[in-house]
Amino acid sequence: MSGARPHVVVLGSSFAGLTTARFIRARCGDAVDLTVIDRNPYLIFVPNIPMEVFADHDPLVSMHLDTVRFHDRDGNDFINAAVTGIDPDAKRVAFTPTDRAGSAPESISYEYLVVALGNQLAYDRIEGFGEFGDTVSSGYYGNKLRRKLFGGSYKGGPIAIGSARFHQGLEHKPDWMPVAQAACEGPPLELALSMAHWLGEHSMGDAHKITLFTPGNTIAEDAGEEVVKEFLDLAKGMGFGYMPGIEDVSRLTADGIEFANGKSMEAELKIVLPDWVPHPFLRDLPITDEYGFVITGTDMRNRDHPEVFAVGDAAALTVPKLGSLGHQQAEIVARQIAVDIGSLDQADLGEPYRPEVICFGEMGGHKGFYIHSDTWYGGETSVLKMGYTPWAMKMAFKEMYFHTGGKPVSWGMPATEFTMDRLHVP
Repeated sequence: MSGARPHVVVLGSSFAGLTTARFIRARCGDAVDLTVIDRNPYLIFVPNIPMEVFADHDPLVSMHLDTVRFHDRDGNDFINAAVTGIDPDAKRVAFTPTDRAGSAPESISYEYLVVALGNQLAYDRIEGFGEFGDTVSSGYYGNKLRRKLFGGSYKGGPIAIGSARFHQGLEHKPDWMPVAQAACEGPPLELALSMAHWLGEHSMGDAHKITLFTPGNTIAEDAGEEVVKEFLDLAKGMGFGYMPGIEDVSRLTADGIEFANGKSMEAELKIVLPDWVPHPFLRDLPITDEYGFVITGTDMRNRDHPEVFAVGDAAALTVPKLGSLGHQQAEIVARQIAVDIGSLDQADLGEPYRPEVICFGEMGGHKGFYIHSDTWYGGETSVLKMGYTPWAMKMAFKEMYFHTGGKPVSWGMPATEFTMDRLHVP
């Protein structure tokens, strides 16, 4: 690395980190040295794990993307390591290499730091989850559920699908941001609809076997009242059970699930999305809130340490924990750094962060749903569409993401919104 060029360190190389690193390189060119640190030299395309599970495909094979080759192509250094600490005053990051067990801890300095480490998913805080729970948030858990469905251990009993309570940091929370009870509830909606289709395909029943639960007063509250009402009307007509206001998941047992509000539910399959918890070393830092999410303004940089940025799930402003928000933030961070170093004119800085919920989900039978809404944040956009086109768009996004190595064209998201919002969906 040349001492004459500012050193940008990106922590994380999954969705937010990979895209941010590639956008920074595209905006800054050779004017920066760029290092990416991640415990894995690959990512698993988590949004499409459910459809792989219901198609009896191993997501560790079909959803695997080697990320290092894209960093190498861009001229970025990649360190295969677990981040263990950040010292914002000294501008250093501590890490331990993970490609061989027993590696010694090291550290690296930076002029700019981008925290894109995502979260830990707190299944370990749900009593009984390891023995009795299921989910689709990783290749391992996706395969565990897939083997139950296609290996014969699922006997056709009732199914519970929903979220545990999300603990959102309130320290320095802006007035325009609501408080979420669940981290992201697009996946429970997708899983419920896909599961109902799978049951029908295998002559094991229909939506009447499935109950959706949520810690909030209503499921998918971030999608806005109009979208939620339309979905709940559909779900009621299909026969889904619905249990809002469970407060939190207390315990899973062989026979069912117990909730913090004292209620319980019989279920053979308990599919749970957990709390999303920041990595422990982020707690009690001068750049994070009371839970460990990185505090930023709408320029995605920390006020007290303006050389520190955050994108994706690690950022306090990412609520819900949604991939499309991380994509928007990645572009903002790349422009901010490019303006700082003189690679981009101030006039081209672009707009600050203004969140919108944009979500594609599968429904089974090559159908999907599309949600575009900002009413939860005080906006006026509220779109829900279902049919073959949203499913095709979800599939196309995965192919585009793999083809471009997490670096979609800048006009891709606006074009998608324009097309889907106005298109008649068959």
